Amino acid sequence: MAQLDLRAKLAILADAAKYDASCASSGTAKRKSAPGGKGLGSTEGMGICHAYAPDGRCISLLKILLTNSCVFDCHYCINRKSSNVRRARFTPEEIVDLTLNFYKRNYIEGLFLSSGIIATPDYTMEQIVRVARLLREEHDFRGYIHLKTIPDADPELVHQAGLYADRVSINVELPTVAGLTRLAPEKSAPRIEGAMRDVKSSIEDLRDAKKRFKSAPRFAPAGQSTQMIVGADAATDGDIIRRAAGLYGSFGLRRVYYSAFSPIPDASAVLPLQRPPLMREHRLYQSDWLMRFYEYQPGEVAQATDPATGMLPLDIDPKLAWALRFRERFPVDVNRASREALLRVPGLGVKAVDAILATRRWRRLRLADVARLTVSIAKVRPFLIAEDWRPVALAEKADLRSLVAPRREQLELFAA
Repeated sequence: MAQLDLRAKLAILADAAKYDASCASSGTAKRKSAPGGKGLGSTEGMGICHAYAPDGRCISLLKILLTNSCVFDCHYCINRKSSNVRRARFTPEEIVDLTLNFYKRNYIEGLFLSSGIIATPDYTMEQIVRVARLLREEHDFRGYIHLKTIPDADPELVHQAGLYADRVSINVELPTVAGLTRLAPEKSAPRIEGAMRDVKSSIEDLRDAKKRFKSAPRFAPAGQSTQMIVGADAATDGDIIRRAAGLYGSFGLRRVYYSAFSPIPDASAVLPLQRPPLMREHRLYQSDWLMRFYEYQPGEVAQATDPATGMLPLDIDPKLAWALRFRERFPVDVNRASREALLRVPGLGVKAVDAILATRRWRRLRLADVARLTVSIAKVRPFLIAEDWRPVALAEKADLRSLVAPRREQLELFAA
């Protein structure tokens, strides 16, 4: 590894980082270079986009590993100890130089840093924290920093990471304890959850301290996130939805990310031979949004799965699947229904529902008014009543799914 130049290391370790999906940069504190040139970087600017914030801003991140060497031998990981891949390792100073130079060229606005386990979890965490400390303290870097922390590391090291980073994340890896035990026996679900609980406590404690003392330090102002691998074990979509809901409720996570398992070279015999459909990952993200933004309870979202298999349908989104299963709840009257009921209408987003609630205070809405708020009025019509619209024939149609489901060519385009 010592003979590799910086460009070769970057090629290896940037490619190795692509399997980690949890690098969105939304939710951090606004922070930018001060007038007169003090400080370097910003969490607000525009650049070459690598990640999207919920408001649509593009945030460019240098996404790399400190090293792809690892003392663990997780079956699903391409960087596992027994994997036959080319290894490389950055020094903290090299990562700092890369980050600053890429920022000055307007390539990036921040850093996402993860790592394999070098020697021990504590040593690895010390190296990760050193990168963030050098950027913040020696170079006054004010851009975005997301650090992937090591759950087996000393809690004080994880705490230090949160003092320098905008966001920290700890991967739960797999949706079930049984799956983790089978595919990553060196990792422990209780230790992972214990580390997440410590991070949650630090975020809450220092948030309260900040309200009382202006000098109190910030701790991970963009919160913490995690990632689950989808399709590497036997977990159903229902299992994944319930696990995600538990993580949100127990640890106050900002995001749960889902990463479809991708077959790796020299794969273990216990792994599936093919990756799951990419659409499955997409449907899980949609189910996640139903819980986070559409006021669905986890049990309701799980009701969108097939009772026999526990899987979400791939040809329609979870919200539509739920509506078709509970057709007795529809149609709803856009001029009378509650916000909760309107949020369950397929094709109506949160902004559309809020616009309906605001507009109907002044006049009654017609179907054309709703059409201006949605992408596909054809999808919405069977599920609502407007001033000039009542879907009598559509509501009674047995094969309603065929009318509102996306065309096959649309699904194939997404998969491609």
